Order: sequence, then structure tokens, then C-alpha cells
Amino acid sequence: MHRRLLFTRRRALATGSVVVAAALLAPSGSAVAADQTRQQAKPTVVLVHGGFADASGWNGVIKRLRRDGYPTLAPANPLRGLPVDAPYIASVLKSVKGPIVLVGHSYGGAVITNAAAGNPNVKALVYVAAFAPDQGEQLGVLLNKYPGSLIGESVQGVPYPLPGGKTGIDLYLPPDKFRAAFAADLPRSTTDLMQITQRPFAQSALTDTTTAAAWRTIPSWAIVATADKAIPPALERFFYQRAKSRTIEVKGASHVPMMSHPGVTTTLIEQAANATD
Repeated sequence: MHRRLLFTRRRALATGSVVVAAALLAPSGSAVAADQTRQQAKPTVVLVHGGFADASGWNGVIKRLRRDGYPTLAPANPLRGLPVDAPYIASVLKSVKGPIVLVGHSYGGAVITNAAAGNPNVKALVYVAAFAPDQGEQLGVLLNKYPGSLIGESVQGVPYPLPGGKTGIDLYLPPDKFRAAFAADLPRSTTDLMQITQRPFAQSALTDTTTAAAWRTIPSWAIVATADKAIPPALERFFYQRAKSRTIEVKGASHVPMMSHPGVTTTLIEQAANATD
């Protein structure tokens, strides 16, 4: 009997030691809650691509944002013109809970400029080699404001049917024009695939009129791609100076700095996100 009692006491003491050790090693409820609060406090980053591209162009940025704990969304921009694309992206934004950092590349900049207007959850705009038009402006007119774009002489128009029997025009960049006009600082093997899988955008996007300018009320950040042959760097500077954007310049970057310089692009997005705290 004595031996049995002694064994029972030893087992109880050992079990108690394990429980105490586990309690000491396990994070407290307040610590877990604090960590969850920090994660929830990060704004959702919504990435909007432009024409001749799809959301995969953001892959390098998405990888870094997720590593740093940012909820991230990269919807498919319809590329059917501002009257379609801006309301669509606006509907995506309404589905996101909490603060948003809204990022646009190229034509996607015009889309976010319209889509973010009136949405109090959008705390920051980030323009990546992008259009940032004002109310009443048209992208085709703006594109001719400064020399240097190869898009006008490079695009190929392809008719497509519209409802009601009308015809629209889709714009493509052909194989011999794509790399020089769009992504000259990426490997040719990469740009060959990008050209084959490109998503065209409606020619009407160049004549659609901007109906809102969200950068007038929402703080903005921006990247000038100094070797851009799609949107002239001078035009990008014009946009961002007018919008009073916090701007950086990426020397030698083509029209796709989010692909050739994903680290720099991510850093700027996170700076915008931190400013919303």
C-alpha cells in the first residue's frame, strides 16, 4: 500500500509539472488576442491590373505582401471601358471589410480613380506607372500630352461583337511590338508568354470620360517608371504632381515595375498601408 501511494504521488507531481510548464509556454489569451488584432488591423491591398495584362502580373508583389501579413486581392479587371470596369471594381471594393489600399497599374489607375470615389474604406491609392486622370479627361487625349509612347503606333485593332448588333474594337500588342512597348526590362522568354496570353482592352477606354477623381480626396502614392514606353514618364510625373502623390522613380524600369522591381513596388504599397494606421 505504501509503495502504491508513493507512486501515485510521484505521478501527480509529474503531471502537475507538465501542466505548469505548458501553462508557462503557452501564449496567454491576451497575447493571442493582441496578435489577432494586429493582423486584423492591416488593410486589405486590392491590386488592379491594366490592359494587355492580367492579374498574374502582380504575382511577385502578392508573394511579398502575403509574407508580410497583408490580406491581398487581385481581381480580374474586365477591360471593357470605364463605364463597365469602374463599377465592377467598385463592387469588389464593397465586398471587402475594413480599410483598403487600392493599387492600379497602367489603365488600372484610371479604373481605381473612378472606382474609389465615395468609398470611405479606401484609405490610400497607389499608382504604378499608371494613369491618374481628372474628372472630364480622356485617356487617349492624355496619352498625346507628352511624346514617348509606343502604344499608338504598336496596337492592332480586332473587331468584336457588342450587344444589339454593334461592333467594338479590342486592342492588342502584336509579337514584334509587345516587348519594346510594354516590358523591355524583362527576359524575352517572359515577354513572349505575356504577349501570347495578353488580355486586350476595349478601344473605347481611350475615349471614355472620367467621371470622378478619387485622388482629390484620398491620399496617394506613385511610381514613375523612367524607361516607360507605354505611358511617357513625363505624363506620369504630371499626374502625380497634380495629385500631390508621394512619388518615387524607378530608374530604367519599363511599363511593368511591379514585375521587374516587385520589392520596390511592395515597399511603396506597404508605406501607403502604414500611413493608414
